[in-house]
Amino acid sequence: MPQTSLSTADVTAEDFELIRRQVREFVRTAVVPRENEIMRTDRIPDDLRSAAAEMGLFGYAIPAEWGGIGLDLTQDVELAQEFGYTTLSLRSMFGTNNGIAGQVLVGFGTDAQKREWLARIASGEVVASFALTEPGAGSNPAGLRTRARRDGDGDDADWIIDGQKQYITNAPSAHLFVVFARYTEPGPGNPGIAVFLVPADAPGVTVGPKDAKMGQEGSQTADVHLDGVRVPAEALVGTDPAAGYRAAMTSLARGRVHIAALSVGTAQRALDESVAHAAQSTQGGRRIGDFQLVQAHLADMATGVMAGRAMVRDAARAYVDGTDRRIAPSAAKLFCTEMVGRVADLAVQVHGGAGYMREIPVERIYRDVRLLRLYEGTSEIQRLIIGGGLVRQATR
Repeated sequence: MPQTSLSTADVTAEDFELIRRQVREFVRTAVVPRENEIMRTDRIPDDLRSAAAEMGLFGYAIPAEWGGIGLDLTQDVELAQEFGYTTLSLRSMFGTNNGIAGQVLVGFGTDAQKREWLARIASGEVVASFALTEPGAGSNPAGLRTRARRDGDGDDADWIIDGQKQYITNAPSAHLFVVFARYTEPGPGNPGIAVFLVPADAPGVTVGPKDAKMGQEGSQTADVHLDGVRVPAEALVGTDPAAGYRAAMTSLARGRVHIAALSVGTAQRALDESVAHAAQSTQGGRRIGDFQLVQAHLADMATGVMAGRAMVRDAARAYVDGTDRRIAPSAAKLFCTEMVGRVADLAVQVHGGAGYMREIPVERIYRDVRLLRLYEGTSEIQRLIIGGGLVRQATR
């Protein structure tokens, strides 16, 4: 496939359709045939990384003025469905740049911070990593124990950061950590959380060994230790330390819609693999797709995919127009990540014993999608956000 830059200053519907088609071709002709290679080696090959960078995929959601393509969330979710069609580690490679790490800078960074980092993030020169989760504080950032304190008086004093982060995506290859830390005790209207830009090579930053995970081979996570890490005042994202919690919540809400769309793409792949298997495989001399119970499984899978796709698109529109940036993202993330888990299970069932064999796509999918119900907020947290939000709306 010829590699061309996808960057554009104004992404019209026509421009975006070209982008989507290029991404689909790249995923299905360049990545899908190498899924088992990625799984066996637990890494994305350098040539695929270079191709993704040349296409602008490290910055597709970064505004054009800062070197990216500038897709909004309604367009983002369409690409996410394409990314979900193959190993989820492909998307993880550039997901933090476009998503929860990059969007903190886009939404809350100063112009100087954007000038320093965003163009390099969009090009893939810099891998940005979102360092929020830590032992004892996962889906709820209010439990953060990483601490940041000023070393001196005045707004120009350095900050000293101490703490440990856990399960940090892209930590082994990161150049920049977007670190959330508690700078004061929480109070009314102020959770006391700030956000800092910490270069990976800053003294006191140590990245632990790569985690050994159930699935998503090729996506690297690790612990990050911060021991007396000194950063200048300019490392504080924005100008108000109290904005950190808002930055986290805004980035996570957007990311939840993206993960929901990713789930739809993976569910579509599992469905396609299952339909193909049912149409070709035989049992007792009969094509298994002629068995009504197999057809029922396929029907349930297809219904979930279609419902999830409609829900994701609706949630993305609501986020972009500002009508719902809390309940709809959580509802989409809850439904779609639970849905893809059911679809993956049914896909293995349709494949029978073959579905349990390594290097069969549905076996990898079954393992990969289990994580989707955990990160960007667990299903349990999404239920609390949805239920609590509905009650608050009713009592206003």
